[in-house]
Amino acid sequence: MASVVQSHFILSSRHPRHASFSNLFRTTFGSPLLQNERFGQVRPTPRMGNIRCTMLGNGLFTQTTPEVRRILPERNNNGLPRVKVVYVVLEAQYQSALTAAVRNLNSKDRDAAFEVVGYLVEELRSESTYQTFCKDLSDANIFIGSLIFVEELAQKVKAAVEKERDRLDAVLVFPSMPEVMRLNKLGSFSMSQLGQSKSPFFQLFKKKKQSAGFADSMLKLVRTLPKVLKYLPSDKARDARLYILSLQFWLGGSPDNLENFLKMISGSYVPALKDVKMDYSEPVVFLDSGIWHPMAPCMYSDVKEYLNWYGTRKDAVNMKIKDPNTPVIGLILQRSHIVTGDESHYVAVIMELEARGAKVIPIFAGGLDFSAPAEKFLVDPITKKPFVHAVVSLTGFALVGGPARQDHPKAIEALRKLDVPYIVALPLVFQTTEEWLASTLGLHPIQVALQVALPELDGGLEPIVFSGRDGRT
Repeated sequence: MASVVQSHFILSSRHPRHASFSNLFRTTFGSPLLQNERFGQVRPTPRMGNIRCTMLGNGLFTQTTPEVRRILPERNNNGLPRVKVVYVVLEAQYQSALTAAVRNLNSKDRDAAFEVVGYLVEELRSESTYQTFCKDLSDANIFIGSLIFVEELAQKVKAAVEKERDRLDAVLVFPSMPEVMRLNKLGSFSMSQLGQSKSPFFQLFKKKKQSAGFADSMLKLVRTLPKVLKYLPSDKARDARLYILSLQFWLGGSPDNLENFLKMISGSYVPALKDVKMDYSEPVVFLDSGIWHPMAPCMYSDVKEYLNWYGTRKDAVNMKIKDPNTPVIGLILQRSHIVTGDESHYVAVIMELEARGAKVIPIFAGGLDFSAPAEKFLVDPITKKPFVHAVVSLTGFALVGGPARQDHPKAIEALRKLDVPYIVALPLVFQTTEEWLASTLGLHPIQVALQVALPELDGGLEPIVFSGRDGRT
């Protein structure tokens, strides 16, 4: 975790303690490493180790490799049936949890031997990586896709998976572009008629596929539909229920949820396991939205309960955070990073802000619309005044819509209710830190579009790169 860009912002004149609050942000997010005005990059000679950084095409393509996400059985597994899973995602937050899930399954030497390989969707721009992806699909049992919203890459995924769809035992695609969602296949359950069917299930997708409401409606759907479908006898109802349960497992994202997800799908749809009873537990469901702190005993759905806990913390070393006059910063987080355990960059920012004397209210949402949680948790419902003096989004995405279709008027309305400085900080997604520093282009073009230009239409200030991954781990 490194702070790499110096930033200054203007505080509204009606807020107290301006000088100290501004200095707080300069020292927390500021760094002498980069002194350029916006996205210029440094020119040190980076220690590249085993990371290959291309100058071809101004460093357009990421050089991360799916091989770091390939998990193989460590031994012969006593001739157990093999189950191969290939997945494509926007970011790498599922890598750690899936790795833990698969290794735990394989360590039991029971029922099946699992092989899993994952691709970041941006990696598929590389022709050699795309060919490897197609080769992996050719002998896979299960394909999983999630948050595939870049059109030209969605078409590449669609073309590759379509060739293998009939042969694959299961195809599971979670919120993505409609053409990729239509690839879904789970027994008799299919989404090939997505947006055309008259059924209420498909009408949901038809109405919501163009907005952040699509993902949020799916969250509501996963809460209720399995309870109804399990009482219906038909195979179609069973397969639809297992799809919704799959989405619950996936959104839950923990190693236990993902392990049970793999057992459920493999035991239900892989022919080699048709005579094997693979017991699995129901999904552990987390709050759709709430407040999370790494030191808190739980997630909170009520800001007053969170503040009560915060005021009685025994772990706080810096007592300034209990001072009623200390600055309060709202942080916006992605739930997927929290539940998968890929939250070290969030933890680092929270701890650093607290070490410098600020209180934090870190809020999250499971969908792509952060406007409602921002109003619910950062604004006093009685006085209508904000609890916070500034808000920093650590997602890098637009407030409403994430990487999918945005709703800037809705975001602006929510931010006007807050009426405090709103900063959008972004983690490097498609580049390692070393690649970014060495690139002649700087920030990846897709990130410039999704995480710089679009948040600015909401009114986001000073986009700051605040973290990046090590390509070796």
